Amino acid sequence: MATPKKIYFATGNKKKLEEVTAILQSGAPLPFVMEAVKLDLPELQGEPEEISKEKCRIAAKLVGGAVMVEDTSLCFNALKGLPGPYIKWFLEKLGHDGLNKMLAGFDDKTAYAQCIFAYTTGPEVEPIVFVGRTPGRIVAARGPPDFGWDPIFEPEGFETTYAEMDKETKNKISHRYRSLDLLRSHLQHHSEKSS
Repeated sequence: MATPKKIYFATGNKKKLEEVTAILQSGAPLPFVMEAVKLDLPELQGEPEEISKEKCRIAAKLVGGAVMVEDTSLCFNALKGLPGPYIKWFLEKLGHDGLNKMLAGFDDKTAYAQCIFAYTTGPEVEPIVFVGRTPGRIVAARGPPDFGWDPIFEPEGFETTYAEMDKETKNKISHRYRSLDLLRSHLQHHSEKSS
């Protein structure tokens, strides 16, 4: 199915929009225009991929066209993937220190950051999911606290947290980058097929 000329991105988060735009524009020119749209999507429960697909279905009905939605998780290996897609609420209630304390009784401090983009060309089309993961570990908060849980996540192979990294470095290794890279390849491939 051909890539549409306009794809809505369901977000009201300005920082997320900036990061997604920067990552998408870092490759070849895009065959579409991305427009942010703030939608009141329900907070669903379940496995991350199913949550993403269902949010995408709902968003496609609301915008009446092509849409992409993002769902981000921070998964602690010692807790078998939790807090996962519920990280937003855990962070809101516990803060960075509280998230660290959740692992106090475990030797395993490893974790992975996961981003899932779900995309559909319209309301009647089954969404496709693109999963990106970055392995790392949970550390005491370091760096500016202005972007979610970034201060407590140190990616594997680095001695800095996401929050301490410059945007360019983070955008090359992040879970969001990995997921968006798969989505961008899909969109460009389907654009080439249609031209």
